[in-house]
Amino acid sequence: MRRWLLPEHIEDILPAEARTVERLRRAILDLFATHGYELVQPPLLEYTESLLSGTGRDLDLATFRLADRLSGRQLGVRADHTPQVARIDAHLLNREGIARLAYCGSVLHTLPAGMTTTREPIQIGAELYGHAGLEADLEVLRLMSRALSVAGVEQLHLDIGHPAIFRALTAGANLSAEEAEVLFDAVEQKDAPTVLGMHDLLGGQRAEAIALLTRLSGGVPVLEEARKALPKNPDIAQALDELSRLAKESARPGMEVSFDLAELGGFNYESGVVFAAFSPASPDALARGGRYDEVGRSFGRARPATGFTMDLRRIASLAGPTARAAAILAPCVADPALDEEVARLRAAGEIVIADLPGHEFARGELGCDRILESKGGRWSVVPLKGS
Repeated sequence: MRRWLLPEHIEDILPAEARTVERLRRAILDLFATHGYELVQPPLLEYTESLLSGTGRDLDLATFRLADRLSGRQLGVRADHTPQVARIDAHLLNREGIARLAYCGSVLHTLPAGMTTTREPIQIGAELYGHAGLEADLEVLRLMSRALSVAGVEQLHLDIGHPAIFRALTAGANLSAEEAEVLFDAVEQKDAPTVLGMHDLLGGQRAEAIALLTRLSGGVPVLEEARKALPKNPDIAQALDELSRLAKESARPGMEVSFDLAELGGFNYESGVVFAAFSPASPDALARGGRYDEVGRSFGRARPATGFTMDLRRIASLAGPTARAAAILAPCVADPALDEEVARLRAAGEIVIADLPGHEFARGELGCDRILESKGGRWSVVPLKGS
């Protein structure tokens, strides 16, 4: 076996891509900070009962597990930051008012989301706790749009759904956990025949209304179609009103908005509006988000919560490589004056690389276009010949 091979869908990040990832990480976190979002850094590992509290089966299946040799308890490697940040808000910060939190770090998935996706995305995201109104959803939607603009993504397609409609239609159906999961998956996959096949469990009218969700997708007219076709229900009416307002108030040049009433959220813990952002340059979503008011309940404090997450590696692949900054070559000699000049240049933001002896043949790999030379006992920067 070749010792340098990595597991499937696990990859190294080489210098050109790493420069882009790091540039975007700094720029997006700075953007979050200007909007009042404070950075938190949850651990990579937690006890599984904490890591998976209040989440759905999809996240459970996506999570790697291992035994803790110290406690003997089961640990999980995070597959998503949201439950961890909800735990921090509910249990550690314990604020009465609004909490705006941001994060950035790797997550690990047992299976890739697609044939070309990694099992180790670098998630960066922002979450807002403590406000149940649509103003919070609008804030995170706009912040997501600005973050993608920072990454150079200007043309967006925003797809919005609202799981509250599905929940209103299934309320009182008395399905078993297994039946509820089959129904949820069928709607997500737009499998109307499977939904209609549950006629005896759901009742005819209910099954037909739920199956209708699989066909209700498109532009603004879809909302009016849904109002006419779906049962009269205050929760459904409110959800449709919220979708209409979100589309109107989050719009910006270069962004197209559509609705998908069969979109129920990625990990099955979303409780309100859900959304995904797409670009013509990528077949996969660049960002996903939504409302998940119930995740904090298992930590003793359910709070209104909404947010979004993005995969830095996917965004970096669209942005293209970041050019390596030109550097200065410094002779490898013992001279206090040289050391002082190198320290001054580095403090001013220059990259200064020591020219280790015996490697002159590989100078071109260092990316240097200048060199430090001594003239009259004083070191100065001059162009590097042949660069």
